[in-house]
Amino acid sequence: MMKLVFGYLSGLLFGLGLAIGGMTDPQRVQGFLDVFGNWDPTLIFVMGGAVVTAFIGYRWVFRRQRPLFAETFKLPTRRDIDTRLLVGAAVFGIGWGLSGYCPGPAFASVSGVTWPLAALLLSMVFGWWVARRV
Repeated sequence: MMKLVFGYLSGLLFGLGLAIGGMTDPQRVQGFLDVFGNWDPTLIFVMGGAVVTAFIGYRWVFRRQRPLFAETFKLPTRRDIDTRLLVGAAVFGIGWGLSGYCPGPAFASVSGVTWPLAALLLSMVFGWWVARRV
């Protein structure tokens, strides 16, 4: 039960951070990605905050022998760069640039759903379905 409660609280904190940081505003994200046009550098602070938090958090967490709510840490073991990784990264980047949403902010924005957001969410679900079949 505690794992579920902390998972919910972590997701809530993540969603609030995305909203407060402006990541749920597609125009702001597209402005940040438009480095050769009308560039909006404000999301650098969001990215910097995320990097610093992750840097400190990983070092703090890995001092433990095991996670609080699991038997072992589940870390990725693959380090190779293959075609699936490159295609997936390209599709992710293209979708992010065109829509102004990456998956986290898209789900955090679902309470104010618009047609473009709905199309993105349906496309993501379809992409997950296709990826499981391929």
